[in-house]
Amino acid sequence: MKDLKYFLDKALKNHFALGAFNFSGLETLQGITLACREMNSPAIIAVSESALNYMNDYVIALANTAKKQFNGLYLHLDHGKSFEICKKAVDLGFDSVMIDGSALKIEDNIKLTKSVCNYAHKKGVLVEGELGQIKGIEEDISRQKDIYTDPHRAFQFVDETSLDLLAISIGTSHGAYKYNGEQTLRFDILKEIEKSLKNFPLVLHGASTINENLINIINDNGGDIQNANGIPENLLKMAVKDHNIVKINTDSDLRLAMTSATRQCLNNNKSIIDPREYLGKGRDKVKEIVEYKIKNILLSQNQF
Repeated sequence: MKDLKYFLDKALKNHFALGAFNFSGLETLQGITLACREMNSPAIIAVSESALNYMNDYVIALANTAKKQFNGLYLHLDHGKSFEICKKAVDLGFDSVMIDGSALKIEDNIKLTKSVCNYAHKKGVLVEGELGQIKGIEEDISRQKDIYTDPHRAFQFVDETSLDLLAISIGTSHGAYKYNGEQTLRFDILKEIEKSLKNFPLVLHGASTINENLINIINDNGGDIQNANGIPENLLKMAVKDHNIVKINTDSDLRLAMTSATRQCLNNNKSIIDPREYLGKGRDKVKEIVEYKIKNILLSQNQF
């Protein structure tokens, strides 16, 4: 079985990206797994700290079952805030962990990230770090403004920590309410980072596109989501096709997919009491969205 590093290297060489799809329950993970297997696409199945707390050790059981269905999946801790939570994930058998010290001074971020790398690498686990801060609100992440990644600090950060992937801030945003007005990404900063870090795997967080159709379905079926917006697809595809972005995180889009199909099913069938019926519709919508992203944004179809 090929490990995660193999596919990250392949993505860097062939200019596609692995989707890092967040899940917090069975049906979302089923949808992700079915899509990746059908599209023959390697992918990362990611859990946040809060999702890990919610599912506890079920995370490993679910992930191992998903891997048996399609062995191109890799389990990842998203936005770990401490050495302890990253150590827990490593010890549980995760394939990779993210230590997010981006809110710290760079010296402290380096120290924390290096400590995680030292521990994880001994167990064969990859480490993602973050330099710069991405604005937005998602779970326990709340930041009011972007602090773009400093290209001149990027080399120092990677060199002193020995991390495997670098999450950068170039204009993406967490959550479903990403920006006001026209959205763009700072490709000028990305190019400078790539000059500083030659052929190094880079990551975009906060990269959900916030499908308007899903918003409309939710609102037409009793929801109330206003002024939601996402990252334009063409910008994300450009970051993958023309640059060194090898991992793109998606959470909000999958939540919208699950919620829209579930609400629609319940609204259209008011006598339903079997969760398998309405959650199954959510699973199918997640599968549809993941397949679309693999084919049209990540460009990872048939890369397994």
